Amino acid sequence: MVDLSTSLSDAPVLVIGSAGVDIIGRLDRQSLSGTSNPGHIRTSFGGVARNVAENLARLGQPVNFISVVGQDTIGVDLLHQLESAGVDVSAVLRTNKHSTGTYLGVVNSIGELQFGINDLRATSLLSPEYLRKHIDLFKNASMLFFDANLGRAAIKTIMSLANRARLKVCADPTSIFLADRLCPYMSRLSLITPNSSEASVLCGNPVDASQFREAMETAKFLVSQGADVVLITLAEFGVVYASSEGSGHVPSIRTKILDPTGAGDALTATVIFSMLNNISLDDGVRLGVSAASLTLHHSGSVRPDLSLELLYEHL
Repeated sequence: MVDLSTSLSDAPVLVIGSAGVDIIGRLDRQSLSGTSNPGHIRTSFGGVARNVAENLARLGQPVNFISVVGQDTIGVDLLHQLESAGVDVSAVLRTNKHSTGTYLGVVNSIGELQFGINDLRATSLLSPEYLRKHIDLFKNASMLFFDANLGRAAIKTIMSLANRARLKVCADPTSIFLADRLCPYMSRLSLITPNSSEASVLCGNPVDASQFREAMETAKFLVSQGADVVLITLAEFGVVYASSEGSGHVPSIRTKILDPTGAGDALTATVIFSMLNNISLDDGVRLGVSAASLTLHHSGSVRPDLSLELLYEHL
């Protein structure tokens, strides 16, 4: 196990993006359209950026979070929960124009996502002007992460402020509908973490999750486009990664899937944590796969007991 006594960065990671509540329904059997289907429903706080922020804090990394929540009970509770996990939420915008974001997902009886719907209108209020007001958070950060739920103008501003602060930037494409928002910035990303469908958008060619060698070639291609590190998640087939120094494939850890929501965010947060603590890329991805596996077996978007020790125990 790595010794973090001298390596953990005291400077916070700046995390920017979506936050909301997840409502996840798990079907008991094959669904039938036009009628009510038996199953189980759970709620938890979610949002890609919010999940990454909490995972980082659970691992002991200082985090500053910029997002938008409504002036409603869910927004208040979400911020209190993040604060209790150790995330600084003082820069989160509160608005009465929209309610706190919501994600509705339906998974089948073996935990595979069937479809999802998100209502993240509040996130659209994260304007370039608001981001510029928090330039000190950029200047004082050790690294930056954002998700592509942000508008194009916000992303452009984030990249500009990060460049001025000489800040390494990590990003998640979030969905096939949003992934192309990252295309203009590929050469400026220290880490990008698409799944196979999002990678297809980024490279312009289909990527089959079951063909990890094909996915690895895609990761190498994205590195050739300027990204420092590319991870492509392949669901039950694991993760492929590439950088200028090499590439690899890490198989998934067999586990019973209760809920797929948040597993990729746990992977991303763990790899960012590893980058900050001089853990090798291969080891960092293996720890990230461990984090994803633990999250898959948890009925919620983030494991509240996440720790580096737990990740090593689960390898």
